[in-house]
Amino acid sequence: MAEVIFMPRLSDTMVVGTVVKWHKKIGEKILEGDILAEIETDKAIQELEAEYNSTLLYIGIKEGESAPVNSVLAILGSENEDISSLLKQNKIKNNYKRIFISPLAKKLAFDKGILLDNIKGTGINGRIIKKDIERYIDNNLDDKKSSNEVNHSNIRKIISKRLINSKIESPHYSLFIEVIMDNLIKLRDSINEKKYLDKISFNDLIVKASALAIKENTKINSSWTEKSILYHNNINIGIAVALEDGLIVPVINQVDEKSLRQISFEIKEKVIKAKEKKIKSNELEGSTFTVSNLGMFGIDSFTSIINQPNSCILSVGSIKKKPIINNDKIVIGHTTKLTLTCDHRIIDGAVGSDYLKSLKHLLQEPLNIMI
Repeated sequence: MAEVIFMPRLSDTMVVGTVVKWHKKIGEKILEGDILAEIETDKAIQELEAEYNSTLLYIGIKEGESAPVNSVLAILGSENEDISSLLKQNKIKNNYKRIFISPLAKKLAFDKGILLDNIKGTGINGRIIKKDIERYIDNNLDDKKSSNEVNHSNIRKIISKRLINSKIESPHYSLFIEVIMDNLIKLRDSINEKKYLDKISFNDLIVKASALAIKENTKINSSWTEKSILYHNNINIGIAVALEDGLIVPVINQVDEKSLRQISFEIKEKVIKAKEKKIKSNELEGSTFTVSNLGMFGIDSFTSIINQPNSCILSVGSIKKKPIINNDKIVIGHTTKLTLTCDHRIIDGAVGSDYLKSLKHLLQEPLNIMI
């Protein structure tokens, strides 16, 4: 018996999915475990696997198209099976126009948010080629226009919704502190001199120190609910990662219990997966605190919007060489500026200040991070 496959909910916040690629064609046989398609959620691109042997009889959402969760994605069944009743039952017309298009043209159209129904192909047998897309762009952009419209990606839509909700629901305030980083620089250089270890970054050290400072200030590790405040037992740090079309926050679980090397490996692995859109939804869930580091972009200091349901987010600026007063003498050293943005419903100023005090001590006496 043929079965309708609906657009799955691949993450807890997914509302709409986009078909990035079909790995099977209509009429092609499918084995259990085969990859049917790649679906872009609000967080990542995930592979959709076949759960049983069958034949692909119908495609309801073409490559590059988006549709709400539970929309008809495909129909699987036996070879040459009559699916007209299913199509009628699900109010589907089985006469969609098949579009022939080159891979380069498809990518350009997808990036620019162009509907292929509007394009006339000039390639062999009416195939749409890159020049057709470029010609369409040229003909539809007025030279006097000062802007170019690009459709929102699913990730960008979700980011917008979450940030607005966080800013409206959470009364934000920020605390600022400057930390002398010379001892941390020496420690990192010493660690990285050992060739058998992967390179440790300043961000790795800061993430570890952030978790240890939470152990000393457990109220930071909390979330607000309508009825209560949740105090989390595990310290799970979200790492803000910039993508081409938005921001994503992979999570490193139980950071306080892991070695610096483990933390460094997990961060590198998840950042790569996030940028390749291969990260799984469960790797983006469960954070209790977030670190956002823009130091590598040369930003001195900044504030961030809280990543709900966290109560705090730490913003890390770049390390700068500057004159420092030490024992009434001016010396040249290195400092960085940290900003802790807190949800005032949960975290009072004194609690946030105590946390930054602990974090500053760990970073300025970093051997405590290694113990």
